[in-house]
Amino acid sequence: MSSDILFTKENLDLYLKELAKVFRKLNGKAMPGEIILIGGASVLVNYGFREMTNDMDAIIHASSAMKDAINIVGDKFQLPRGWLNTDFTRTKSYSEKLTQVSVYYKTYSNILTIRTVAGEYLIAMKLMAGREYKYDLSDIAGILWEHQKSGNPIPYEAVDRAVCELYGGWTEVSDRLKAVLEELYESENYEAMYLSSRESEIQAKKILVEFNEQYPDALKNAEDVSRFLEKVQQKKSLAWYLNGYDNESDRYDWGNADIPSGGH
Repeated sequence: MSSDILFTKENLDLYLKELAKVFRKLNGKAMPGEIILIGGASVLVNYGFREMTNDMDAIIHASSAMKDAINIVGDKFQLPRGWLNTDFTRTKSYSEKLTQVSVYYKTYSNILTIRTVAGEYLIAMKLMAGREYKYDLSDIAGILWEHQKSGNPIPYEAVDRAVCELYGGWTEVSDRLKAVLEELYESENYEAMYLSSRESEIQAKKILVEFNEQYPDALKNAEDVSRFLEKVQQKKSLAWYLNGYDNESDRYDWGNADIPSGGH
């Protein structure tokens, strides 16, 4: 779940502290809770290149009081309903093994333990997601870049083990991302890849926003989005969809939606 709220490392710490207090009040001391931060949230707390995220995906192991605590904290800080959620568990980058490979981060109020995901497993998850309009590729490059700078590089073999451990192999990872990862490791120019991919992702998101404003609900799922962005990239111009398609063959039936062929 994405929102217009931007989470930073600082305000996330504030929200989690408050969440622990409220959870302890509702739940009591006998049954601790555990939250594993996933995706952008996990990148945010572990690395400096990510300044913010609008996704707060998590795996939650706690009593039913946690749901009420999340809503109470959300209301207090004017966060959207479900600001911390488990929607991620319904995506293809989820794996039941994420809990066992997660690593300790912090404990709040002696009741709520926060765990995150280590670099090679985050890379594996980003490879599985592979979204051009999110920060998947730039996160991969950024993680490799920071480990390189710290003198603790992540070898390709560690990523390979992580992909196999979480997903049983590379079958579901796109050929495009496999090639990009191989290119990254061959060049070791992680900073340049991070900067270029981040710019491309920002542009892709802009394209999607503009397209959705013209053709609401035309793109029904992630496959539609990826196919659309691939077509735009082939045309090398936003005019392809803003000012009309080149020809009849370009009129894709995105998600079975009737998209007009001309202009605004």
